[in-house]
Amino acid sequence: MLGFMKTETTTAEVHIHLRARTQDRDLIDQAAELAGTNRSQFMLQSALKEAQNLILDQTRIVLDSDAFDQVLDWMDSEPSDAEKAGMERLMSRKPKWVRP
Repeated sequence: MLGFMKTETTTAEVHIHLRARTQDRDLIDQAAELAGTNRSQFMLQSALKEAQNLILDQTRIVLDSDAFDQVLDWMDSEPSDAEKAGMERLMSRKPKWVRP
């Protein structure tokens, strides 16, 4: 579980509404019943799990020790000519949030 997510059971504080097709609702109900929970709990648990996975996919890198050592070696080495050119190209661009 991500560090910023509460894991304790508390009373719901907000409502989340969505529209679904009848067959989608029925499928969710069937899965919720198999999981031993109700539709709302199943949908919330599923959405939270997917949100955590997406965040982890975008923020976490897992490497074995050999690959980690290769990354450290690469970071400690002098940049190649192509890397220097790429960095110069990126540094010369104005960010979209800076007005011309």
